[in-house]
Amino acid sequence: MADEFITIGSGDLSAVVNPLGAELWSLKDRQGRELMTDADPRWWTGHAPLLFPFVGRSRGDAYRFEGRDYAMPQHGFARRRAFALVERSGEAVTFRLEADAETRAVYPFDFRLDMRFAVEGAALRMKATVANIGEGNLPFSFGYHPAFAWPLPYGGAAEDHRVLFEKAEPAPIRKVGDEPGLIARESIASPVDGQVLVPTHAMFEGDALVWDRLESRSLFWGVPGGKGLRIDFPDTPWLGLWQKPGAHYLCVEPWAGMADPVGFTGDVWEKQGIMRLAPGKERAFRMDVTVVGG
Repeated sequence: MADEFITIGSGDLSAVVNPLGAELWSLKDRQGRELMTDADPRWWTGHAPLLFPFVGRSRGDAYRFEGRDYAMPQHGFARRRAFALVERSGEAVTFRLEADAETRAVYPFDFRLDMRFAVEGAALRMKATVANIGEGNLPFSFGYHPAFAWPLPYGGAAEDHRVLFEKAEPAPIRKVGDEPGLIARESIASPVDGQVLVPTHAMFEGDALVWDRLESRSLFWGVPGGKGLRIDFPDTPWLGLWQKPGAHYLCVEPWAGMADPVGFTGDVWEKQGIMRLAPGKERAFRMDVTVVGG
């Protein structure tokens, strides 16, 4: 089992991954400029946790399966588990988490989660593969939670940064409701003007913004016309944006699944966006981060 941080890179980009949670801790460009959060403990010490086997909070921090309640922390347990090192080269690394007695006590399913990071030129390509290695259907959701620098180290002021969506996003969005961490059942008007979101710290005073009718599968983060990050997430239908108000990061969170809605009383198969993976099957979720422009 790996217990040391692993660095991979090309001439244009380098990434550092912590085997605890298979978490991306650093992403630097060819000049050594950090593109991720500074993880200031005044705000949030996370970097880019993987969200598995569930995205967001389960109501009561538990879920029900076959009449029994199982405890489950917000965003699942993968981010707190040590992943095994499967394969490593100068430009890529793969980690693995498999079901064991500890996971089965809270999640009675046999699974395998492989997480691959590869640097190709100015792009970091991430791929999570969930496999059902058990005999019954596997209920799960998955999400990414990387925190990117705000502002990015390319000279633009924080207030000049924009989220530029691939497509127009006029549909209403959702926010966290009256129960902490749970999604409000009501929608609110989209804060996106065409394809452009002007982020402000005040936007996040009520927790994350959630796009559950998302058209885009790609966005740009940075100052328009300048250097920034193109973020591609072709396999996840929903998106969360989040920060602790005032912090120097923006979390761009592609999700396949989300937190329970306020008042939810259903079982695991009724959770929002829950996926059902048949025995012997796999499902992959990709996210690419590319330095562009300038």
